[in-house]
Amino acid sequence: MSTMRLDKYLSLAGIASRTETSKAVRGGEVLVDGTPAKKADMQVDPDTVSVIFKGQPVTYRQFTYILMHKPDGVVSATEDGREKTVLDLLPEELRRIRPALFPCGRLDKHTTGLMLLTNNGDLSHRLLSPTRHVDKTYVFTVKFPLSEEDVTALEAGVDIGGYVTAPCRVEPDEKDPNERGGSGRITLHEGKYHQIKLMMEARHNQITSLQRITFGPLVLDPALNAGEWRMLTEGEVAALEKAGG
Repeated sequence: MSTMRLDKYLSLAGIASRTETSKAVRGGEVLVDGTPAKKADMQVDPDTVSVIFKGQPVTYRQFTYILMHKPDGVVSATEDGREKTVLDLLPEELRRIRPALFPCGRLDKHTTGLMLLTNNGDLSHRLLSPTRHVDKTYVFTVKFPLSEEDVTALEAGVDIGGYVTAPCRVEPDEKDPNERGGSGRITLHEGKYHQIKLMMEARHNQITSLQRITFGPLVLDPALNAGEWRMLTEGEVAALEKAGG
């Protein structure tokens, strides 16, 4: 791998922004191969360099993995001429890395919650393969409460227009007598276009909100507000790789 700037190296490692790196360098808090860094834009070889940031060793990853809390109204795409995309929520240095980042799977424009962004195409393909049965859990609200018959039918599989969905798990919330609609959780491993929306419509119901809270071993971070993101931890990356087989 060719060399890169120290501040970019730390940004891609999920340790610090370029501004934070510059401040740490000025404070003598960044060691490069045992020597205090003098400039944030110094060139380093990510394959061989040893970097200590504020006393902690930095691990550089070949690929980048980002956990995002996707907000309402943002599309799951790398670019769109009319709509804001999930990549638009990232800083410029991450949008410019190569291989380029992309969303692993899609959430509808008005579906919120956990979104994985990565540039590891092989792992993404394996995670999304139907043969892997990687579960995704969503919190939903619907126009009408779900009956026992609805739950049984949804879990067994419903026809959503020439395609019968695979078995899934539906956990409706207890009905609040003061609420008109229904809510609960649904866990499935498929990812057909508008699948949950169409599943509810097959039971003459209507999704009013939908949020993904898990994707395989990943869980939506409660510390992230809508539109915020963070790098995956080493443990999360290892768990993803295991889920991908």
